[in-house]
Amino acid sequence: MENRNILVAGIGLIGGSLAKAVKINPEHTVLGYDLNEESLQYGLEKGIIDKAYTDFTRAAQDADIIILAAPISETIELIKRLDSIPFERQVIVTDTASVKHAIIEAAEQLTNENIAFIGGHPMAGSHKRGIGAAKSHLFENAIYVLAPSIRSTNEMVATLKNVLSPTKSKFVVLKPEEHDEMTGVISHFPHLIASSLVHRAKKWQQTHAFLPKLAAGGFRDITRIASSNPVMWQDIFYHNRKKMSVLLQEWIEEMIQLKELIDNSEKRAMIDYLEDAQKYRDGIPTKTAGAIPAFYDVYVDIRDQTGAIASVAQILAEHNISIKNIEILEIREGITGVLRVSFYTKDAQKLSKQQLELNGYETMIQN
Repeated sequence: MENRNILVAGIGLIGGSLAKAVKINPEHTVLGYDLNEESLQYGLEKGIIDKAYTDFTRAAQDADIIILAAPISETIELIKRLDSIPFERQVIVTDTASVKHAIIEAAEQLTNENIAFIGGHPMAGSHKRGIGAAKSHLFENAIYVLAPSIRSTNEMVATLKNVLSPTKSKFVVLKPEEHDEMTGVISHFPHLIASSLVHRAKKWQQTHAFLPKLAAGGFRDITRIASSNPVMWQDIFYHNRKKMSVLLQEWIEEMIQLKELIDNSEKRAMIDYLEDAQKYRDGIPTKTAGAIPAFYDVYVDIRDQTGAIASVAQILAEHNISIKNIEILEIREGITGVLRVSFYTKDAQKLSKQQLELNGYETMIQN
């Protein structure tokens, strides 16, 4: 294994997690670039990075491989800056952006022959932000898309895969257009729809003040992704706007057809529509990480009594199980209620269910 200096430019959640994974190989030196000095200091103190830089040019010149882990617009600006940096040797540059066409387009404008660009997108994430939430296993079993561009050879792609192998990701090579269409359908578009559903609820709350109480259960579940970073998602929508426009137009046309089924009481056609959706949805793999972060929930029946929630938390704490989120779905005075406990991994979910049931709790995992 060749010793390499790996620069991670942008050490937030994604960059920090990649840095942690890459650093599993002790022969790699991980360099961290960021304008946030607190993040850099945290990275040094926790051993996530070996060296810290606030000067991008200096950091890039010290690197053999550069990972641009910034938002899309910032990544494009960093690519442009790379073109004017004199490199004494060839460097492999990759990114982590969820839109590939705009990134590859910028990369193919490079005139610096010492830069070989390979687009990248690790398709996993978290609902937390910042380097403090970084985990070396964040991308384990997740799909990691690579999109080669000009001056990137098969050998360079293999080198990048090797460097990123500690992530335990599943690497897939795609063309930028293929990537953007697929992520548009199963990631970008759903975020828009979730926000739209929330806006519908907000509007109807003016008519029904009790509506938020009813929304506390299933509605919150199907709209969770609407809580994502608005600035980041606007950047994604902007750079994938052509694909988003097509998807929205198709959605509008489908909703018009669906409205006709409702208006005309087309019972058989409506059943067929719902059954088709049910069959396709139930056929989607459950053990593979996807483009939208998964939720690992356990539903626990609890009594309306003092210390009920604390008892559940204590059992999990005794087995070193970290809770991501805990929420009361329904409690009526003197009657059993439901607690939803969310975890970071499926293993934690299974262990929690097992231990709670051993302690007499009724639990459920919803597939």
